[in-house]
Amino acid sequence: MSEVTMQSSDSAARVIVGVDGSASSYAALRWADRYARSVGGVVEAVHVWDTPSAVGFAGPAIDPDFDLEQARERFAAELDAIFPEERPPGLREVLVEGDPSETLIRASQGAELLVVGRRGRGAFARAMLGSVSQRCAQHAACPVVVVRQESEADPVH
Repeated sequence: MSEVTMQSSDSAARVIVGVDGSASSYAALRWADRYARSVGGVVEAVHVWDTPSAVGFAGPAIDPDFDLEQARERFAAELDAIFPEERPPGLREVLVEGDPSETLIRASQGAELLVVGRRGRGAFARAMLGSVSQRCAQHAACPVVVVRQESEADPVH
């Protein structure tokens, strides 16, 4: 699950979007779906997860299979929240273990567009913590669209 192999052999425009459970990533996925429909493309929703024990978590040993199952459940719940009626036709769901920035940058190879959400942290926090959207904008192999949360009052719909 740690390798991203999302390049497709069909000729439809690939629109990659990072989904991390934040309201801005929900907005990014809805934006990506509208855009892909307008150009006859497909959306690849990418959810990246990691095993805390794999990155030096100093807690009890965690079963990676348990983490994977939790990530699957979380991703499915996020997609259900974004598309409560039914998922768009052609939506590809990709679950990858790893670093979000690196995963999305690799996924951008051969894509028409990479869409990410913006959490709105200030410059200091962004400099200290790093920013997935900033790293993707600087290093992606295709154009990047950064989408803000649609409304503070309505983060999911």
